[in-house]
Amino acid sequence: MPGFERHVFVCTNVRPDGHPRGSCAARQGEAVREALKQAISSRGLNRRVRINAAGCLDQCEHGPTLVIYPEAVWYGFVTPADVPEIVESHLVQGRPVERLRLPDTCVNTPRCAHKGTRGE
Repeated sequence: MPGFERHVFVCTNVRPDGHPRGSCAARQGEAVREALKQAISSRGLNRRVRINAAGCLDQCEHGPTLVIYPEAVWYGFVTPADVPEIVESHLVQGRPVERLRLPDTCVNTPRCAHKGTRGE
């Protein structure tokens, strides 16, 4: 069997209540992952796309976050309602969803416009 065309890693990390950075689990990370799995299955993409739960992706302020490889496209503030658009646009048509995409200046950097702006 050939390998997967894409891997999607969805942060489902849990932090204690009141943690200053928050957590993707508290922001529906698991619901996003489940919605992706269901959408992939209903589209018959199970053998082409793999949906994985991830521990901390270190983008807590942007949560829930996910990253799609091999393109290394990072998404932030994803909700279950965003899943159909991500599946259709990115996973089927190969076009990232720009409105959800995290800017390169926010990924793996100590500061960005989102950090500290969501009450964490």
